[in-house]
Amino acid sequence: MMQKNLILAVETSGRIGSVAVATGEKILAQAFFSGVMRHSAEIFPTIRTLLERFGRAPREINEVYISLGPGSFTGLRIAVALAKSMHLANGAKIAAPKTLDVIAANADDYINQENADVTTVACVLDAKRSQFFVAAYERNCSAGGAAEFRKILPDCLMTPRQLLERFEDRNKPIWLLGEGLVYYKDKFSAEGVRFLPENYWSPQASKVHLLGWKMASEGNFANPLTLEPIYLRRPEAEEKWRQREERTKR
Repeated sequence: MMQKNLILAVETSGRIGSVAVATGEKILAQAFFSGVMRHSAEIFPTIRTLLERFGRAPREINEVYISLGPGSFTGLRIAVALAKSMHLANGAKIAAPKTLDVIAANADDYINQENADVTTVACVLDAKRSQFFVAAYERNCSAGGAAEFRKILPDCLMTPRQLLERFEDRNKPIWLLGEGLVYYKDKFSAEGVRFLPENYWSPQASKVHLLGWKMASEGNFANPLTLEPIYLRRPEAEEKWRQREERTKR
């Protein structure tokens, strides 16, 4: 009997990386790395362990899903390089949902488990220099009756004040999640703001699979030749180099 399509989902944009393997829509298993920023050291051993657990081999992977960013510069490069390598080796197709969308998918788990009244969420990641990567979503019922989040604020750079001012007039509270809150939660504390529990703040491979599977089902695959991480801004080292170059030309 033929085995189903094998999918590898990878999340290395956040602080704690993770990997999941799936057959079609069904996740077989997910594994998290042992500590913060262990992406380069643990990604390949983790993939190998999961595949061996189910008697599968890397050459059987038909599709690779990665979170495309924004997030850790090194982590994003690792994921993109892995996806491109799998494409060259196996012809694997690539689906690449955005990291903030992946984080927002965690809110559904909280709502379902706690029966919580959450209609608007914003995901927050630290962009350094007193700015944050932000995207906001509103939960509405689709035509089929199922509730789903719709993006109402595209990925952008904001200060805490700008985010709070953007949503200060809403009748219902806005709920925040994301790893940008790990050290800066107090900056977002205000009337009308709620925080999801910290265990919902990080992106994870199972949600990369969830969104990647939707994209793949619609034929929305990435072009492996042009695939690049989403940074929203250049790495700080690169910006400093460009600034030095501009000063030299003057």
